[in-house]
Amino acid sequence: MRSVRLRLLVIALAPLIVLLPFLLGVTMLRLINRYDDLLIAKVASDLRVAEQYFGRIEATQAAEVAALAESVRFVAARAQGADALEQLLERERIALELDFLVWGAMSDDELPKAARDVAAAAKPEAPSAHLILLEGEELERLSEPLAARAAIPLVPTEAARHIERNVESRGMVILAAHRSDDSDSVLMGGRLLNRNLDVIDTMNALIYRDEAGEIARAGTTTLFLDDVRISTNVRLFEGSRALGTRVSEVVWRQVMETGETWLDRAFVVNDWYISGYVPLTDISGQRIGMLYTGFLEAPFKAQRNATIVTLVIAFLAVIGLSVPMFLWLARGIFSPLEKMTAAMARAEAGVLDARIGPVAEQSEIGAVARHLDRLLDQVQERDAELRDYADNLNDLVEQRTQELKEANRKLETTFAQLVMSEKLASVGEITAGVAHEINNPVAVIQGNLEVIQMGLTSEQRLDLKTELDLIDAQARRINIIVGKLLNFTRPDEMSDLTTLVDAAEVVEDALILVAPDLRKHTIETEVSHTPSPKFLFVETELQQVIVNLVINATQAMETEGTLTIRTGPSVRDGVLGAEITVKDTGPGIPQDKIDNVFDPFMTTKPGSGSGLGLSISQTLVTRVGGLISVGSKTGEGATFYVWFPAADNSSAESP
Repeated sequence: MRSVRLRLLVIALAPLIVLLPFLLGVTMLRLINRYDDLLIAKVASDLRVAEQYFGRIEATQAAEVAALAESVRFVAARAQGADALEQLLERERIALELDFLVWGAMSDDELPKAARDVAAAAKPEAPSAHLILLEGEELERLSEPLAARAAIPLVPTEAARHIERNVESRGMVILAAHRSDDSDSVLMGGRLLNRNLDVIDTMNALIYRDEAGEIARAGTTTLFLDDVRISTNVRLFEGSRALGTRVSEVVWRQVMETGETWLDRAFVVNDWYISGYVPLTDISGQRIGMLYTGFLEAPFKAQRNATIVTLVIAFLAVIGLSVPMFLWLARGIFSPLEKMTAAMARAEAGVLDARIGPVAEQSEIGAVARHLDRLLDQVQERDAELRDYADNLNDLVEQRTQELKEANRKLETTFAQLVMSEKLASVGEITAGVAHEINNPVAVIQGNLEVIQMGLTSEQRLDLKTELDLIDAQARRINIIVGKLLNFTRPDEMSDLTTLVDAAEVVEDALILVAPDLRKHTIETEVSHTPSPKFLFVETELQQVIVNLVINATQAMETEGTLTIRTGPSVRDGVLGAEITVKDTGPGIPQDKIDNVFDPFMTTKPGSGSGLGLSISQTLVTRVGGLISVGSKTGEGATFYVWFPAADNSSAESP
């Protein structure tokens, strides 16, 4: 019963235990990939906002410088002289939050080359604003405090590329220029981005401010000069910004060397961030730095893992609830099965009145349980009939035995012949009753078979043709065998339709009949056929001979063993014929009994056979001129040889 429970449990829970984890795994994998894609999409969006903001700073600075250059106060200051102009420029520089504001000739060699390029790009109707990179000396010429503010000591950073310098002295500047209509004079205003925390904090607040107006601490923004952080809100220590730290080499190569945008996770200073890097170029298109936005990976990773754990717990909860629920629902199935098992166990123990009893289950299992009770009723009835028949049979055997004893006392000289005659006479009496008992069930089988065939559709009859034909053929064969058994004591009167028989075909047909017995005893069968001549014989009688030999071999081996059957041509006394060999791996036939194995009622297994099988087989074989013989060695099994003369013996040469 446990096996049935286990199988039903596996069948019911297999979709949950196998398919659901697979679907859960696929879902989690897609969730992780989708989650990662969303994070990358978010950082890409943040990076675009940062780029737009940075471009907005440049445009605003250009507009402010142009507005100043075209203002009345600027024209008036120029007319009043150099001192008035210098004072105005200083006031406006402070008001515009610029680091320098100069008025000069566009061709002035004192101006850095990058500044002259920006000035050259400016037009009276369209001011220009660009990023430029200034060396330390160029910054000093503009302003010594500006050069000092631009210098940033480099901090050793994990995974950064190797460089020789220890200080970043260059400066990244947003330079805006406006050129007057009537001269090559130009007004230029610059904002140094090194250490310019206002710009980076404003940009970070714009990108990462939450709905409550607070800035998310996980979001960071950074300006790089080459690979050095010159303005950032990434923290190196608590309260200390990571100025002077450097980007990892793998990011630097992709962004600065190839000019590609980086959108992926990256190690930033001391932790993993979902990061976006985009190159920054000067007026000539040269890459001089990078703009970065990113946020800590850890909170999002923790949230993703929490979601996965929740899904796993939910799956385990479903499994935990499904098993008890299934067992509860399956109780109605298991209960009839358990009753059936108990009833069959009691019946096997000899309690023939064991019954399952009323079964409320209306399914197929309930129908089987009720059918089993009906079968047990029939078994009990048949047992009573067999017991009565056995009692009568014992009385008859005892009576005939007394007669044989009396005959033995009178005719000692013909003892052996009379024993056989009297025993065969007993068989005649017995088989008359056996034939009557067998023919009735066979008639019921054939009648019900015809009813079944009439009740089937043409399609069903075609599908079941092989099985129905086999039942009909074997029922007819039972009638034939019973008839042969009745005529056993009169071999000279036995007659039937003889045909040309192929030994291999008959062997294969006979094996079909004994296949259940072979499987029951775990017997391995080895069959080989060599083309052999056909011979005249009654096919059903030859099947009977082979079945008798196979059953004897199976009983000799009991459990496990190898049954070897071969067919092929053979020559006996110059006559070509066909030979069938049946060999077993049992204990063999004792040497003191091997000469009597074909005698009626001779058996090496008292209580398990009538001893008539080999005697009948010998009679059937020798009646058509065939031979049957046996060879055996103790412990190596027995081999039976059945030989028949070929139907056409025009040539007796050995094959």
